[in-house]
Amino acid sequence: MIADNAVGVIVTRLRTRPELLFAGLAVALGLARGLNFLVFLWILKPDGFSVMTDRLPYWDFTNLWGGTLMALRGHVTYLFDAEAYRHEIRLLLSPLMPDQEWSYPPSMLLIGIPFAGLPIFIAYILWILGTLLLLFLATKPLGLAWWARIFIVASPAAIVNVLVGQNGALTTALLLSGLLLAPGRPIIAGILFGLLTVKPQLGVLVPFCLLASGNYRAILSAGVTALFLVIVTGLLFGFDVWLLFWTETRPLMTSILEAPFSYGYQVNATTFFILTRSLGLGLTASYSLQMVASVVAIATTLWLWRSSTVIEHRSKVCLTILLTLIATPYGYSYDTIPMNVAAAYFFFNYRGLLAPLGAAWLYPLYNQQVARQLAPLGAVVLAALAACVLVRILRDRCSPGADMATTAEESRATASSAQPARSDGSCPSAG
Repeated sequence: MIADNAVGVIVTRLRTRPELLFAGLAVALGLARGLNFLVFLWILKPDGFSVMTDRLPYWDFTNLWGGTLMALRGHVTYLFDAEAYRHEIRLLLSPLMPDQEWSYPPSMLLIGIPFAGLPIFIAYILWILGTLLLLFLATKPLGLAWWARIFIVASPAAIVNVLVGQNGALTTALLLSGLLLAPGRPIIAGILFGLLTVKPQLGVLVPFCLLASGNYRAILSAGVTALFLVIVTGLLFGFDVWLLFWTETRPLMTSILEAPFSYGYQVNATTFFILTRSLGLGLTASYSLQMVASVVAIATTLWLWRSSTVIEHRSKVCLTILLTLIATPYGYSYDTIPMNVAAAYFFFNYRGLLAPLGAAWLYPLYNQQVARQLAPLGAVVLAALAACVLVRILRDRCSPGADMATTAEESRATASSAQPARSDGSCPSAG
């Protein structure tokens, strides 16, 4: 509690009142728009709950719940047959269910097992609360005050996750915690990275982080954990599920990714690949631009994580989770919780950057509107924020005086927030 109070004092001293008002306005706008979506789209009426999904808890969680239930009932092959899967999930939930597909590695079924035996609405509530709690806990090592971490849990991207029952809070918690723990606790970090293979596109930069830093213990731990998931999944559901994932699920998701831009589900996208497709360009041009973005993200990551690169670890981690979203061709607005985490961290630790931080904070809730009226510009927002932060970090590295002034100011803030010592030199209990 003392540490949290100290951080709160530091924030108010390092930020001017207009800057704090700007941040408060951004948070308020995000909450207002997010709550408007929740009230409009998720309201209980006599004919059901969600107008967005024909009165059912929305999209991705119905896949996790329904797909796992099918597998536990002995129908795991339905997950790899789109028509059989859609037919069965309509039998489980409602004939009005829109078309859906199972899009995950079979190991995701292990995460769904605790929820599949529950009624779907109860399971959905537990899923949302549980994953948001993990996100809240994962942000603690960032050194932010508890109330700042609450804002992250209620951030625009997190609200999008609640709306669609997605796993962004879980995957962000795994990625963030793994990167933060990697230097000091490589085995635990590796376990978290291994668990992240349930959504592998969000771990695309992890191998480069670990290789650049020479963290071979984390690499070994991640490999063992991933292999463990493969074996356990195979023992429970049959090892054929991995072959079917490769021959059926992977091509299906590739075809969805490569489909011509149609202002359907693609308006949720936040990648350079989909941005290029929205401009009417072909697959070659789209993959080429995405490859350039990915290579730049990888090169920056390798530089960040070299042992000779002196950048504060939490800043390095928050920049890396931004770069992750830039590097993957398969990313959507519900995957952008890392962007909100990074925006919060950099606001509390670096002066300036208000415009890119504010835009990045709010963008997940405006992504669809911008995509329909202009183009899916999420990748541009991500790249702009990453570039601004990187320039600021490099500038601070070249200005030792600024760092010394900041350190001195933080020290004064911490000292002034500490409780006075007793005459015997001990400190009062925090209670």
